[in-house]
Amino acid sequence: MIGSARVRLNRWQQATVAVGSAVGALLDPRRADLIAALGETTGKPAFERVLERMKKSPEGRAVLLEQPRVISVKVGYAWDLPENTFGAAYAKFMGSRNFSPDDRPPVRFMETDELAYVAMRAREVHDFWHTLFGLPTNLMGESALKVIEFEQMYLPMCLMSVIGGSARFSEKQRKLFFQHYFPWAIRAGMQCTDLMCIYYEQHFHEDLEDVRRKWGIIPAPAVPKQTRAA
Repeated sequence: MIGSARVRLNRWQQATVAVGSAVGALLDPRRADLIAALGETTGKPAFERVLERMKKSPEGRAVLLEQPRVISVKVGYAWDLPENTFGAAYAKFMGSRNFSPDDRPPVRFMETDELAYVAMRAREVHDFWHTLFGLPTNLMGESALKVIEFEQMYLPMCLMSVIGGSARFSEKQRKLFFQHYFPWAIRAGMQCTDLMCIYYEQHFHEDLEDVRRKWGIIPAPAVPKQTRAA
């Protein structure tokens, strides 16, 4: 899924794929393949910086060395863990939405094996972040998580996703997002640890609230009833 699917592009081809993916993703935000292509073709400098940070972190180096994959055969044991654990919370998040860890599109446009793995890792830990921050998977929740992802990785795709997502909000949803979710996401992204340097699978057995405290995670606050979007 990482090496065999890769495609070599020159700069003009990268630009063409980036523009086409951006337009397609704006028209249909559900197209994970287009969002992935946009992230890869515009995100090389960001992924290079993430790679260097991972190399300087003990857990990050372990992730790069062992290259764990978030796929069913590797993380399926999370469904059997005690209810209070991070792993069980992740399993509940996935199961309640009928999501599969195997649904992520492959990396196609990164130049090196290391960068391809970092891009794949960023894609695969996305649902761990949903679990930790307690964010829903609707457009507002995804847009809020993209704010945190941008602060963590500075991927242009994340910023474009926030702009594109907020453009699709109703007036009431837009007000709720920028008054409630956006300020929280800015604070949460700045306060937490470097999320790409965590070997999440080694912490599945730990208490969810304990890992949140350890990593400086601020869960999304409850939305006041009078301001909830329709």
